[in-house]
Amino acid sequence: MSVDTAPAPLSSLSEEEELFRQTVRDFAESEVKPYVEEMDEASKMRPELIEKCFELGLMGIEVPEQYGGAGGSIFLATLAIEELARVDASTAIYVDVHNTLVNNAILKWGTPEQHARWFPRMTVDLLGAFALSEPASGSDAFALETRAVQDGDDWLLTGRKFWITSGAEAGIFIIFANVDPSKGYKGITAFVVEKDFPGFSIGKREKKLGIRASSTVELILEDCRVPSANVLGPVGMGYKISIETLNEGRIGIGAQMIGVAQGALDAAVKYVQERKQFGKAIAEFQGVQFQLADMAVQLEAARLLVYNAARMKDAGIPFVREAAMAKLFASEAANMITGLAVELFGGYGYSREYPVEKFYRDAKIGVIYEGTSNMQRQTIAKILLKS
Repeated sequence: MSVDTAPAPLSSLSEEEELFRQTVRDFAESEVKPYVEEMDEASKMRPELIEKCFELGLMGIEVPEQYGGAGGSIFLATLAIEELARVDASTAIYVDVHNTLVNNAILKWGTPEQHARWFPRMTVDLLGAFALSEPASGSDAFALETRAVQDGDDWLLTGRKFWITSGAEAGIFIIFANVDPSKGYKGITAFVVEKDFPGFSIGKREKKLGIRASSTVELILEDCRVPSANVLGPVGMGYKISIETLNEGRIGIGAQMIGVAQGALDAAVKYVQERKQFGKAIAEFQGVQFQLADMAVQLEAARLLVYNAARMKDAGIPFVREAAMAKLFASEAANMITGLAVELFGGYGYSREYPVEKFYRDAKIGVIYEGTSNMQRQTIAKILLKS
């Protein structure tokens, strides 16, 4: 009996989309899955897996073909992130951040010259990271203290960035700094900083509960010299760049969370058919069946919200509310589903012998990063009140 609980209505996907999904799934199963436990224990991603993501074209999904990208859609990126997270959320977040945050911001706000300078490398082997958060500015992202002072044709950046995903492996960073604190958030500006720029260094690496193979680091800027040609978008428009970029990023996190939830549900469905108590498989108990049904309903609802937000973005329809809804619901559903999966495994669910405890740990970050659940609720409510 098949235990694959992946969504059946593939009619909602085009032939190209379904082929792409299957390609990523095959890669995740054959090349990522054998190393998931090892990477989690070591808190380190295998470099060759990132290289293979580039080789498969997963690091330039929305980048135009003229720069080496696939010229695809956010929906395709969503499928890739979901399928990778179904096996390993850490691998998925490298693909997510690079596509939905870094590539997306440069694609929308970069000049043609910047596109031609960075994208041919960013689709081949140059990994990107997005650096907004600081110790004093988490949900209040515009309270950032990193400063930028103009020095001739350059800018000097000074400050520290915290909780930067993919920071240990990235070679290029979108960093937000304030060029004029007297203007408040209207002084915030986006800069593209390369790893070898003078005054730039990587600080401590965080020890995390989940997505352990994904690096989360501190960035240190000490009069980091950045050419004016590396300013992304107009000076003083960094607040708008960050907000609009994170809106797409939330779709990516939603995709990561439905992937994590799917992986946990797949494992639970398989286990309850094998585990016997009182002379029969626990899958035959109605109480277990009801829990599985609740998990499946939550997952499918989350998937539809995520897919809908992605389709709206691709169609050019305003999607901010829908992205917030997708991220909110998918992350909270993933926490519920992975928690129930742990319970269905009983004592084994609490051990590392089976994969559900990792899915459970990986799910927790979904309600925190790229906007906490309460920040998503605030966004949804504000839009409702304006309508």
